[in-house]
Amino acid sequence: MLYIGGMSDTDAMNVFDRRAVRAHRDRAAPGWADYSFLKEEVAERLADRLLDIRRSFPLALDLGSHGGEMARRMVGKAGIERVVRAELSPALAALGDGPVVAADEEFLPFAPNSFDLVASCLSLHWVNDVPGALIQARRALKPDGMFLGAMLGGETLFELRRCLMDAEIELLGGLSPRVSPMAEVRDAGGLLQRAGFALPVVDSDTITVSYPSALRLMRDLRGMGEGNAVHQRRRQVPPRALFALAAQKYESLYAEADGTVPATFQVLYMAGWAPDESQQKPLRRGSAAQRLADALGTDERSTGIKPGA
Repeated sequence: MLYIGGMSDTDAMNVFDRRAVRAHRDRAAPGWADYSFLKEEVAERLADRLLDIRRSFPLALDLGSHGGEMARRMVGKAGIERVVRAELSPALAALGDGPVVAADEEFLPFAPNSFDLVASCLSLHWVNDVPGALIQARRALKPDGMFLGAMLGGETLFELRRCLMDAEIELLGGLSPRVSPMAEVRDAGGLLQRAGFALPVVDSDTITVSYPSALRLMRDLRGMGEGNAVHQRRRQVPPRALFALAAQKYESLYAEADGTVPATFQVLYMAGWAPDESQQKPLRRGSAAQRLADALGTDERSTGIKPGA
């Protein structure tokens, strides 16, 4: 296994401490099998989307592979014969099978035109420069190669965010960044377009997980390697009373009749293609054979604005 990466904690534009992200994943690796259920579920849903594509992708990259959950589900689908895994954490990378590179998603080591497919499952929400990472993924694709991704969206853990915020204000008299900023559905298509992907498609899904308590949810997030890695986080160890108070508020606001509490995970699914001359392109302006007004059975009215004005 090879480690390739480059991380700087001095860049003021960085939102996330990538060293902390890697450390959290390294720490999660020994018990990963007990906490990989969300990754397993989303990988299953993401891989199933390959069944709708009438193309073959012999060589694929699993970007942000964790323990290889996505890689295992890709082999055999859509003509995929071989999967190369890339994972920030060397400890997590060592858990899966097949060829693997311990590499930072922000500094991909792959040559242009290397892969037929790049898939990324639940890793990009910890990347500082998502458009930059997507540009690198596009460059690693062969012409007309496909990018398929799933990342956590802005509605993720809204319950926990609210309760931590309220508890911190009440107990400590102020706020510190505790939950990472995440993309909204409307942003994801723009990210693909900025990265140069053709024919971008985005949709979202919500997965609700029931927990016996809010404290169990917090423990699971640590086990998933999803601890706070925001650069501006408080570096002091938070008082235990903070999480106890947040858990109390969580259960007061969101507890179900059976005593469990829900945790919401919004997943954004993205698909795009590396540009190629063979792909469909929009028709030239004015080349339509039929007026839109005729097709809709309505009258055409001028806005008074000339095209290009």
